[in-house]
Amino acid sequence: MTSEPAPEGSEDHPDDDPINDYERLTAPADGVPDVVDTPEGLAACVAALAAGTGPVAVDAERASGYRYGQRAYLIQLRRAGSGTWLVDPIPFDDLTDLDAALADAEWVLHAATQDIPCLADVGMRPRRLFDTELGARLAGLPRVGLSAVLEYYLGITLAKEHSAVDWSTRPLPEPWLLYAALDVELLVALRDRMERDLLEQGKAEWARQEFEALTTFTGPPGPDDPDAWRRTSGLHRLRSARQLAALRELWLARDAIARERDVSTVRVLPDATLVDLAHRLPRQASALPSARPERSRSRQRRAEQGLLRHQRTWLTAIRTAVELPEDELPAPARRDAPPPPRAWADRDPEAAERLVQVREALAGLSARVDVPVENLMSPDTVRRVLWRPPQDRSVAGVDAACAELGARAWQRELVVPLLVASLDPPG
Repeated sequence: MTSEPAPEGSEDHPDDDPINDYERLTAPADGVPDVVDTPEGLAACVAALAAGTGPVAVDAERASGYRYGQRAYLIQLRRAGSGTWLVDPIPFDDLTDLDAALADAEWVLHAATQDIPCLADVGMRPRRLFDTELGARLAGLPRVGLSAVLEYYLGITLAKEHSAVDWSTRPLPEPWLLYAALDVELLVALRDRMERDLLEQGKAEWARQEFEALTTFTGPPGPDDPDAWRRTSGLHRLRSARQLAALRELWLARDAIARERDVSTVRVLPDATLVDLAHRLPRQASALPSARPERSRSRQRRAEQGLLRHQRTWLTAIRTAVELPEDELPAPARRDAPPPPRAWADRDPEAAERLVQVREALAGLSARVDVPVENLMSPDTVRRVLWRPPQDRSVAGVDAACAELGARAWQRELVVPLLVASLDPPG
């Protein structure tokens, strides 16, 4: 499949009609609605959406890179019979009334894993959903961004000028609201065309299983998780328990600053600089700057400003780590996951051989069914089974191991035979 319009006379385009030029959608058909930010407005929104029919298109805008955490700063909804609604969640304690109004509706989202956690934070969670980004992957589209998928199925391209703005800005500028409304304008129509394509390809059941699994998706643990600091990018550079302790203290100090100022943690100090401090353990202010520059000028400038503005905080965190008794140092991370594939040949040549064999088989399967390899089965699941195979290496035993790791039935039906073929004969 391609994302280009079909040539005239082609019968392969999912719309069945030749589309030679993409139509650019620049404004919602019904105009840009007012933002809902009062109890009265929310009550009207809830009533209208409850009275609507069919699936409801849902999207959320965050202020990633600007504000602390991943909360939603605008929620967009559109449903037949009720129109489009733009809800500001900030003035409300929660949106559970809105969630209740949509309890029986199928939610249509694009890249649902990005929005489900922040929607759950305000009391909204889909019971049924259709993810047009994941659906596009299963349908074999080479590009799965919303604009690309709309181009393929509807021959329409969206203006995307405001995707990376600070959505915590108040009041929200009119052009941003227009962009936000466009994101849900055609989601339900897109869902219908995509469902037809998945049915024709024999993949509708695959999609149903994937979408059902997403209804219980929670996302990664939040910053209050005691091991959240272990997800710092670049942590693998740290070898000693003392360095890990320094990273933990520095991470906690940075998180406290970011939380108090309500800014993104990377705006306080980038991860790379945090890891560099933990690695070097400087004890004086003059030694805080590193000879290792950040990846971009903006990150480098941010790092320099963060080191200078909070230098006493960083030095205190490092001193705390240096002075910790040995029995209070953090333990190394649990190594229940397989090592990086590049290390398999040295540590377990037989496992490395299995991995090469399965990778080749998965590439062939991906080409045959027109689904990306990573969607056939989670690479982590594949590696875990191949690194430490189950005691029962039969189809049933491997199937059970994959199911325990979260693989869906359709994935196991396709992939388990490839895994079993790479293992030693049972018994």
